[in-house]
Amino acid sequence: MCIGLGQMFKKDNFSGDFWGGTAAMLVALPAAIAFGVTIYAVIGGHYGAYGAVAGILGVAAMGVVASLMGGTERLISAPSAPAAAVLSAFALHYISQDIGPDLVFVMLMIVALLAGLFQIGFGVIGLGKLIKYMPFPVVSGYLSGVGLYIIAAQSPIFLGLPQGTHFWDSFHIINAWQWQSIVVGFATIVSMFLADKILKNIPAVITALLVGIGVYFTLGLFDPALFQPNNAFVIGELGGSGGINFIDTFIGRFENIHYFSWNEMGLLFFPALTLAALLSIDTLKTCVILDSMTHSFHNSNKELIAQGSGNVVSALIGGMPGSGTMGATMVNISSGGKTRLSGLIEGIMAVVAFVVLGAFIAWIPVAALAGILMVIGFRMIDKHSIDLLKSRQTMLDFFIIVSVAITALTVSLIAAAGVGLVLAIVLYIVQQIGASVLYRRIDGIEARSKIVRGREEETLLSREGDIFSVYELHGSLFFGTANQLYTMLQEDLQSKKYIIMDMKRVQTVDLTAAHILLQIKDILHDRDGYLLLCRLPHKLPSGDDLESYFNQVGLLKHLSPIKVFDDLDDAIEWTENKIIKEGILEKKGENALDMSDFDLFRGRKEETLEELRNLAEMRSYKKGDIIYSEGEGKGEIFLIRRGSVRIMLPYVGRKSVHLSTLGQHNFFGEFSFLEGAPHYTDTIAGSDTDLYCISREAFDQFSKQHKKAALHFMQSLAAVLAERLRLTRSELGAEYDV
Repeated sequence: MCIGLGQMFKKDNFSGDFWGGTAAMLVALPAAIAFGVTIYAVIGGHYGAYGAVAGILGVAAMGVVASLMGGTERLISAPSAPAAAVLSAFALHYISQDIGPDLVFVMLMIVALLAGLFQIGFGVIGLGKLIKYMPFPVVSGYLSGVGLYIIAAQSPIFLGLPQGTHFWDSFHIINAWQWQSIVVGFATIVSMFLADKILKNIPAVITALLVGIGVYFTLGLFDPALFQPNNAFVIGELGGSGGINFIDTFIGRFENIHYFSWNEMGLLFFPALTLAALLSIDTLKTCVILDSMTHSFHNSNKELIAQGSGNVVSALIGGMPGSGTMGATMVNISSGGKTRLSGLIEGIMAVVAFVVLGAFIAWIPVAALAGILMVIGFRMIDKHSIDLLKSRQTMLDFFIIVSVAITALTVSLIAAAGVGLVLAIVLYIVQQIGASVLYRRIDGIEARSKIVRGREEETLLSREGDIFSVYELHGSLFFGTANQLYTMLQEDLQSKKYIIMDMKRVQTVDLTAAHILLQIKDILHDRDGYLLLCRLPHKLPSGDDLESYFNQVGLLKHLSPIKVFDDLDDAIEWTENKIIKEGILEKKGENALDMSDFDLFRGRKEETLEELRNLAEMRSYKKGDIIYSEGEGKGEIFLIRRGSVRIMLPYVGRKSVHLSTLGQHNFFGEFSFLEGAPHYTDTIAGSDTDLYCISREAFDQFSKQHKKAALHFMQSLAAVLAERLRLTRSELGAEYDV
């Protein structure tokens, strides 16, 4: 805290922060007074005048506390439109149920206090980053609904009708409209729209308020009743004779708390939670825009703690809650504000303005405040959302926006938030259901592992390979797409013996999808088949391990007809081996090959072969033994007499990539042999393996005496390498769809 205060009071920042904070206060204060009057005027009596005080105290508390608690640099916090809309609707609801004004007054304080505590809780448990991801249609619809609600709530005041008159009722009592109020409100609205274009250096809200006051006093020349103190057209005296006793009102709130039971307190939790969420979204939305403008980065959770602390203090001293506000923040930046000191100065200057301008505030016309709020409400409406109707893909988003806005107007703002979230969830589920979970399907005839097989085995696999299929899945496997997965596999389940599912691209799996996989496994088991799962994500976006989840739901039972592999190639290789083992070429065990059995030496004379046997070193390895690692060796080639060898490409900090598996008749290490350099791969015995090892040095000695045999060896080696390169090109083409 001390370091933060030291940074706030640096001399090179003070001048800009002082003028930025002062200018921001001039923008925030009139709007805050209007918001406060809107909320507390619903209660009736002297509370309308108290609303002006609540707005000013809200500016002071939010500005000072949020800045001292380490809020975002340059951000200006003050009472805001969402708070005004939610709390005025809340007050109107309970007043209509014949709850006493004094109790409603206390309930407003409790809701604001709880909202601040909820915000602090959001920040402490790290919800700051999540709140920013509230679906845009919900936020847009809610803000549009708030804007329409503000316009509807302020229209009777604009028309000069008594407090408590509903929007629709105001059109049935046209004879009660007050022309003085309409003229003042209309002049304020027009000046609010024109101020940005004509007087660019003065905030529009200041210009509009001054115009409204000027028109009011001009009309007073024709109607002397307008000069009467505390008349119905102005806020009225804030304290003293004819006004409110602020100290008694302040103390009275706490004296009335004991009238509330815990059950009644519980009724206030949901409105407070809704208010906290909306104020948090409003603040973080402003912070995101501020980051993009100033190339900075805010701490969402720290900002919520600062905002919540400001709202708690505001509620305790009698102010209204608020959030980070865009208009005042932009004025702060353009006036030179650079640090949190500007927010602190905004709060302090609000107190100064209250002390100095208290008498002046009493003469502010309520119609002028209504006009300002109606323009603010109009600007909150997302007018661009109508463009969503131009595309079928976005029509449902438009439906959510309209539904939320209508609910806000016809039911309540709290219900609108719930409706918006439910519709957004439904829309997401519909979109997920409409998306295919199949990334690619490969028939067994086309799928091949990286093991290099002989002609007889390749012929068998080409003939029998249609008994398995490879399914590469992606997206979300949940109750909405589980049936799609089953339908997609239905035909293959009638004819295939092995189903391989590659789950590398899967994002989520729920219990319904796991149950479908259980059904698929059982169907395959009835045909003596297997379900093979590979590349199960060990860390889904949710943080869960998919293999652990499948174990928990009973999918991966011991001795169950289901296999799990780390790599897709391993699953295909296992399937190929099963097909070969069960096919016509059922193996009865391998015999170690002689030098004459290799194509590289086929047709050589016996004495030549005997010399080759003498220069070759025979080696044996157990399954899993490392034959050599990357960087080892000085130019050897290995011929596989018996068993198999896995060729792996190592990566630092990553899992090695399986390049190929080689069996009898094959060779490896050829690049090291040709270049006389160390090996660039790791090589592991895939089973118990016997090898011939021929070093380049020994082969060079052999080639001096048997030039023709050495040339034939090199030609055969080049032919095999060319065939491997062709196969590699085909595999890459299949992998990347080229």
